[in-house]
Amino acid sequence: MPPRARPAPAEGPPVSRTAAEPGCRGAATPGALARHADRDALRLTWVQPEDLVGHELRQAAEDGRDAEEIRRAWLSAGGPPAPNRAGASPTRPSPHLRELAVHLLDELAQLPSPLTTKEPRALADIRTACPNWPGRRDTPASPHLPATSAARPDRPTPQARRPVTPSPTSPRPEAAPWGSGAPPPGEAGARGPGDLHPGPRSGPAPAHGPLRPATGVSTPAGHPAARTADPTTTPPPGEAGARGPGDLHPVSGRGGAGENSPPAPGTARPGADAGVTATRAPTGGLLPRLHAGWLGRAVGCLLGKPVEKLPLPAIRALARATGNWPLHTWFTARGLPADLAARHPWNRRSAPTSLAENIDGMPEDDDLNYPLLNLLLLQRYGKGFRTTDVARLWLDELPAGRTFTAERLAYRNLLHGIEPPHTATHRNPFREWIGAQIRADVHGWTHPGDPAAAAEQAYRDATLTHTANGVYGAMFVAAALADAAGGTTDVHICLRTGLSVVPPGSRLAQAIRFGIDAARAQPDDFDRVVDRLHITYGHHHWVHVVPNAALLAAALTHADGDFTGSICRAVSGGWDTDSNGATAGSLAGLIAGSPEAIPPRWTAPLKNRLATSVATLDGIGFDTLAALTAQEALHP
Repeated sequence: MPPRARPAPAEGPPVSRTAAEPGCRGAATPGALARHADRDALRLTWVQPEDLVGHELRQAAEDGRDAEEIRRAWLSAGGPPAPNRAGASPTRPSPHLRELAVHLLDELAQLPSPLTTKEPRALADIRTACPNWPGRRDTPASPHLPATSAARPDRPTPQARRPVTPSPTSPRPEAAPWGSGAPPPGEAGARGPGDLHPGPRSGPAPAHGPLRPATGVSTPAGHPAARTADPTTTPPPGEAGARGPGDLHPVSGRGGAGENSPPAPGTARPGADAGVTATRAPTGGLLPRLHAGWLGRAVGCLLGKPVEKLPLPAIRALARATGNWPLHTWFTARGLPADLAARHPWNRRSAPTSLAENIDGMPEDDDLNYPLLNLLLLQRYGKGFRTTDVARLWLDELPAGRTFTAERLAYRNLLHGIEPPHTATHRNPFREWIGAQIRADVHGWTHPGDPAAAAEQAYRDATLTHTANGVYGAMFVAAALADAAGGTTDVHICLRTGLSVVPPGSRLAQAIRFGIDAARAQPDDFDRVVDRLHITYGHHHWVHVVPNAALLAAALTHADGDFTGSICRAVSGGWDTDSNGATAGSLAGLIAGSPEAIPPRWTAPLKNRLATSVATLDGIGFDTLAALTAQEALHP
């Protein structure tokens, strides 16, 4: 191993940096100055070499890599540990310490991991490791949407999408049985990232695509998307009551009756539908499911925003003090004792837009920015996009200040001329954090009934920024959502489908199974489930994918498909509250089946308006987003 004593470089002119709010992975406002004791230091979060070393040492310990000698060298030189919850340490280091940090990061990258056989990275190897890799379940096109789709004018004829012919009266084939492992037709050949199509589409598509959304969208007047609606289109007669095989009647606790009143104090499972037997009835097809999925993602994210980064005891204390525990509605500062508010301040960037008294539409958040970007990705490149296409889109459409953790480092690597997949590994200790998982929803939504294709699409997105468990998290979510988008209304089946694309010996698979088992072991007390999760996984950083996946699986299992129960449990468990709430809301929304099945106390404050820095999409309505997503789902 090379020596670690490094001469200090000559002093030069100061480097100009843009500072960002420390630790605010989901913050909406970039460029905020980090508030530190050293007022002259501009500390860019999540990328300073001296901050990355501590995170890489922590990841090395989790991987079982022997980094003890490097750790001693770093600490003896005065190197700080990883910031616990923030994105940057409080003071600027000496030039010598920063140079040492850069060299140690490179040394850490060379340490072999003993887990490579259990946690493969290539897609072909991941599929080989998964004995229950799912097959495809064909889903008829929604009768709410056009029966056929011609090739888009912005895409060349040789790569035009095939027309989709709906068969709304045909029975839906059953899902591939658990454990069948049957791959979709033609899937015998292993694929690498981007190998689905020979090349990119020629020329960018308009932001909202040339196809018209279905009737009924209500994006605010003047928004670019509103001009794509076709006012002459009317849905086929009888659609209000249409239903297909396997659709379920709304039942108490699944976003319908019985959820509008808060539970009595001490109730363990607000909104749960224990003892209710579901009966068959309409969910209304793909379009309303996707609308509910978009809304659910936004609601869950917004619920978690005020308490993002807060420790679990603080979340519980704030909610209890306002009569909101077990959590069942929005957080509020009304009636909160001043001393408690001072001890546990809300997320500074989020509180002005996400407390009950402040909500006025859906504010910007990276948990919604990435689904918007992936919708643009599909419009521009189609489902055969490559990982490099994701990178191109980001450079075109995503402001650097809106990125955090692994995404920020991959963005930096791109600007340094590093190409995928090395963007995910070069000096990136966040490569197994939650970032790729929060980008996966659109991949699941646009592959209803085809979890394998959804997982493969999520893989090509995730490998820009993540490896191993970070990639598996995206595949898990995409597959589970694809199952629900295809009409599966049993959350436990969806979770099992998600697990089928995760290598069973991986840490992520173990964490998901642990979360499910913990929820089943304590069906009447979710607080005890959360306590067990924090005892087991509390040594991880709060943004790491492993503890958050365990919590997500536990919350969804414990809520048994109930919308309110799913998002409230996911947020009340701490860690990455807005991301877990968003993913739980996405899946629970799909299961609810329509926006009307979600209690209006959750959806009304959103005012069908989403703020974002993604170009041309600011202020778009969730109904318009659902229609545009459904169009992508119907294209092969």
